[in-house]
Amino acid sequence: MHCGSTLAFVREHMDVVALQPVADDDTLWERRLPRPGLGETNENTSNSGVSEEEAPYLRYRMCANRTQYHICNFALIETPQTPLNALCSACQKTRVLPDLSDPLNIRRWGHIETAKRRLYYIDVRLGLDDLPDERGPVFEFLANLPGSLPVLTGHAAGVITLNVAEADDDERARRRLAFHEPYRTLLGHLRHEIGHYYWDVLIGRAGNQRLEEFRHIFGDERQDYGQSLEDYYARTPMPDHAWQNTHVSAYATAHPWEDWAETWAHYLHLMDLLETAKSFDTEINVPSPLGDRHFTMIDPFIMPPPPFESMLSALVPTTLLLNSLTRSLGQNDAYPFALSAQALQKMRFVHKVVCEQRIAAASRNAPPQTTQNLPVSDT
Repeated sequence: MHCGSTLAFVREHMDVVALQPVADDDTLWERRLPRPGLGETNENTSNSGVSEEEAPYLRYRMCANRTQYHICNFALIETPQTPLNALCSACQKTRVLPDLSDPLNIRRWGHIETAKRRLYYIDVRLGLDDLPDERGPVFEFLANLPGSLPVLTGHAAGVITLNVAEADDDERARRRLAFHEPYRTLLGHLRHEIGHYYWDVLIGRAGNQRLEEFRHIFGDERQDYGQSLEDYYARTPMPDHAWQNTHVSAYATAHPWEDWAETWAHYLHLMDLLETAKSFDTEINVPSPLGDRHFTMIDPFIMPPPPFESMLSALVPTTLLLNSLTRSLGQNDAYPFALSAQALQKMRFVHKVVCEQRIAAASRNAPPQTTQNLPVSDT
């Protein structure tokens, strides 16, 4: 807002940086130093998170989807191996697109990629992009075609498919009402579907010790999935709200796989909420006749990972404040859910699985320890 800089997110820095064009190459960018009085420059900042072979370059190339379509805000660190039309690590995961000769599809694709980049950021912060022998899920964004079956949003064998019609606000609202859902967003779709992928990778593989614990908490996933979905839609809308005592949403009752995916999506929602609140140093006072209660936010990405109960103590007032603010603007609750004790138990399991992965990823990426002879202290 002050300097009019071009901004881009750089995966290696995990941060948005201010850039300016390189004087001798209009395809490259470099960091823009702050104007006098707007802050000091840390000499070590530019090398944060960059390997030794990349450090000498520290010039950036915009993702090709930004240059050509203006739908991406990522940049890549320029190296001799970086192609001219390189895609960022997030855009590389999209392998099928609708007909881009239709301007509406470009707009829809842009909205979906924005949501997908938010998903990508959380996955990286949680170490979920660093699974051994896994390249991560890929995405297909498809449009309905005349004479063909409708595109169904879903996940299968590491491929996440999304109907681009979901990017249209009116169509998404129509489907939300038709399915009696209180909440339906592009980001919610992607977080739900990637939950299915992570169930396959982190829970469902043969011999995984977590599988029996999953079945104890969520139920037996070996029950017929197709029949379970038919039964769910046959009883929709559900005549009562008994599901609120056991699940995070009505759809979670359809099958244990859907219960996991819905719980996973809610976990990512809440992690994102907490990080955003913490980034603004939010503190909340909740008035009470018994005395106001004060809450300070917690960074969900600190290491070692914070206990679930510590995060929950900050999440409750955060969602209360969030919903109160949206009501003040005449909008529906931004987070229209009340989590029961059993739903929270399921989220604790998700938290445990994610924390195990975070710790394992941190261990794999830790720099090698050097051994040297040190003097022995007399104390």
